[in-house]
Amino acid sequence: MSFLTYFQQAFQNGQLLKCTLAKPTVAAPEGLKNIYIRPVSLKKGLYLAFNYRYKTRDEVKNFPLTEAVEQLAKILGSQFMQADLLTPERDYTLQFDRSGASKLTDKKPSMPQVTPAPMAHDRAKQRLLDPKSPWLHLLGITNAKGEVLSSSQDKWKQINKYLEIIDSLLREQPLPSGARIADMGSGKGYLTFALYDYLANHLKLEPHITGIELRPELVDFCRKLARQAGFEHLDFVAKDIADYNEGLLDMLIALHACDTATDLALAAGIRQKARILVVAPCCHKQIRREMQPRNEMKPLLKHGILLERQAEMLTDGIRALLLEAEGYHTKVFEFVSTEHTAKNVMITATLGQRKMNQRSTEALQQIADLKTAFGIREHWLEKLLANK
Repeated sequence: MSFLTYFQQAFQNGQLLKCTLAKPTVAAPEGLKNIYIRPVSLKKGLYLAFNYRYKTRDEVKNFPLTEAVEQLAKILGSQFMQADLLTPERDYTLQFDRSGASKLTDKKPSMPQVTPAPMAHDRAKQRLLDPKSPWLHLLGITNAKGEVLSSSQDKWKQINKYLEIIDSLLREQPLPSGARIADMGSGKGYLTFALYDYLANHLKLEPHITGIELRPELVDFCRKLARQAGFEHLDFVAKDIADYNEGLLDMLIALHACDTATDLALAAGIRQKARILVVAPCCHKQIRREMQPRNEMKPLLKHGILLERQAEMLTDGIRALLLEAEGYHTKVFEFVSTEHTAKNVMITATLGQRKMNQRSTEALQQIADLKTAFGIREHWLEKLLANK
């Protein structure tokens, strides 16, 4: 049988532990080192998650089995010269030589005792947040018995997905006890309260979190709720994001800050040397207004909806590259399903070992090329960082 057949059967039989693509060729996307593949259970069914590991960032795409096999058939032997498939019964390795000839070998399993992780639909969902937390009731998400209201199901899913992302980030970049965190544009505080609860009660970190919000009535509401919940080190201030500069931060968060407010938040995080950045951008207007495409995509972008989508990708892509230039390892991925919210892209960044002032010339050159191709004068974050 072929490697792709073994791959397909392992997935269908629930035996696929891991598949790794290695030894990239010049045909692979620039900077792409490996692709890690694993099964993942989504609401729409069982999929395969492709984690594209670049030098300074990760990108994750989910494919159904048929499309996953098509992707593998397309890139094996052209973009990657080796693939390793691990199952509890056998390990399979597919190798290509320079002439394009392939060789498939198998051996005893390296992980024979490992049982494939149960999929989400086979087990009870483990929550990082207790639905009986009093603040959830005070915010109208649960009833007095701690049961999630039917009208708040989407918000509940969003909160838990957010905490799963935070939990994953902290496995890579742990926070110290007493961590100083700023939540830019905290609004009514759903996610701010969830983060404090998780860090204080689940991880026992005694965090100091400040929610920054322009609207005084929301600040007063959240302050009162924090006191009622007994969250001693959770505070809210009425202030513009651009005016917030309270010293070094361990983490900065900005969820759904509109247009260039996301850039203001990112610049503040970089300026205050935050080790973790978490943003969910929306309203990508600045780049769309500036775009004058000069490449082969120009005929496509005469359509408004396509121009809008390209502007969103370009805005967030340049943000990720600017973060890489500042020494951060970045990821761009879907926050929650579009059936729950249309604003579903999240950028996370963790500070690496490289000093902040050692800019990556490679990332900056890629930004310059994108600006030329799409006729952009300047990205707003770029301007803010120039003045930091």
